Amino acid sequence: MITIIPKPTDIPSDNSTRMVLDELDRMGEPYRAVFLEAMDPFSCGMEGETIWACGIRQNGHNFEALSAIALHNRVINPPEGIVTCASKVKTSALLMRDRVPTPETFFTESRHLAGEFIRKHGKAVSKPVYGFDGVGIVLVESEEQLGAPPYYLQEYIPNDRDFRVFVIDGEAVGAIMRVSDSLTHNIHQGGCGSAVSITPEINDIASRATRSAGVDYGGVDLLIHDDSYTVLEVNGTPNWHCMEAPIPRLLAEYLVGQRKQEKQ
Repeated sequence: MITIIPKPTDIPSDNSTRMVLDELDRMGEPYRAVFLEAMDPFSCGMEGETIWACGIRQNGHNFEALSAIALHNRVINPPEGIVTCASKVKTSALLMRDRVPTPETFFTESRHLAGEFIRKHGKAVSKPVYGFDGVGIVLVESEEQLGAPPYYLQEYIPNDRDFRVFVIDGEAVGAIMRVSDSLTHNIHQGGCGSAVSITPEINDIASRATRSAGVDYGGVDLLIHDDSYTVLEVNGTPNWHCMEAPIPRLLAEYLVGQRKQEKQ
């Protein structure tokens, strides 16, 4: 049986967990749903199970509980991968280590050094270290525009669109182009998404990005840059808005396949 940890941010009109559960129902696959907040990892009796963590809260309890459970179970995505993706700094460091294309990035507590990075590039994109849905991302053109440290800055790459690529088990299975008039093109920030085909180059870069981040599946955000693509971030608990690919079914099939492997 597959154990499901529902996404805490699910709402009736946007329920990622339910979409995948509906596919498991169609396949006749048994599952149970549990909530980390109501679970003691030391007495839950879970061992040798396949667990899908659709999402976790960004707090100490959820991560620590899932990490303890993962010691004796197959957790998808691994808690370390989810937390890595939540940290823009860690994700950028891994992408750079593995030579996956990504914008020039700067991280410091020094306002003066952050200002030098902005002056070097003329302008830069300031992002919260832990963020989601494009919240808190702003374009800064001077040191005076900076808020409180720390400062996570990336070179500004002019664009009017980006791409969200959904990767499962090292293979890009769906992609959309998101277009907007604002700095970020997230659907939650008003971006409009439409399905696009997956080129070999998109598949290669997006797949490498998920491997670097250490996730079984993920949403990789790309920008066009220098006649190719550059990776902005990797999402460890991604949505699949506007995708034509049957992501819920593909995820359900992946979970069932992993459960069968664990039982062998």
